[in-house]
Amino acid sequence: MGSLAIAGPLPRAHCCQSTHATVDAPVAPTVCVTGAAGFIGSWLVMRLLERGYNVHATVRDPGRGMLSIIESCAKENTVKRLVFTSSAGTLDMYFVSKILAEKAAMEEAKKNNIDFISIIPPLVVGPFITPTFPPSLITALSLITGNEAHYCIMKQGQYVHLDDLCEAHIFLYEHPKAEERFICSSHHAIIYDVANMVRQEWPEYYVPTEFKGIDKDLAIVSFSSKKLTDMGFQFKYTLEDMYKGAIETCRQKQLLPLSTRNTADNGQDKEAIPISAKNYASGKENAPVANGTGKLTNGEI
Repeated sequence: MGSLAIAGPLPRAHCCQSTHATVDAPVAPTVCVTGAAGFIGSWLVMRLLERGYNVHATVRDPGRGMLSIIESCAKENTVKRLVFTSSAGTLDMYFVSKILAEKAAMEEAKKNNIDFISIIPPLVVGPFITPTFPPSLITALSLITGNEAHYCIMKQGQYVHLDDLCEAHIFLYEHPKAEERFICSSHHAIIYDVANMVRQEWPEYYVPTEFKGIDKDLAIVSFSSKKLTDMGFQFKYTLEDMYKGAIETCRQKQLLPLSTRNTADNGQDKEAIPISAKNYASGKENAPVANGTGKLTNGEI
């Protein structure tokens, strides 16, 4: 997941996300959203528009980091608060460089009299607007697609619904006492628990019962969102809600088949249908879907 930034004037009853922002009127502030075409950014733009914001959307420049975003914000006299979306990697000591970069950004923002708030989500799951397979869902739905390379990420996973994450952005932007770092994680589960849930709720999909090299008695690893919830934020969605939104959207966009079981032979389980997550993520091919005969085609009914 890439980084995202939210910036704008000190809020009254609104929020924003951007590299820069200006206010046209007190009731409907104008904001700029960087990365607006992405998985998280597009959903956030939708929520902002629903709240009456005037939104300037831009496609994120991959070469822009936190410091360059702050420099852009500093040039706008109206920008007084920046909410930056980092990644869960900053919680791992392996990514200590990200932590140092974040601290440097906080210091730079302070020098320019800009409030800096960092939101760190884990694996983001849910419905989406973008036309192709979001990278985080390649991981979350790997139990269905059979993408074994992603099992290690889900081994001791943490999750948040896309809508909860975007609402947290807005909540923190608007909260006058919000500052520094916030973890935004609502659920945690080992891969076996997620597999059991998916198997029970969507029996039409083949989901492994065993994962090579992964112990069934793994300890739960949780990320605490206490700082966020202590400020009054409430998570709305369950883990089932996250997967329901993701699976339904993928089906609608023909990014997932309707089933990965061969039911022609008296309902006996067969091999999972091979799925090229790489091609789906790039939008190069559709998933196989069931036609009226029960046979699978490559996105054509």
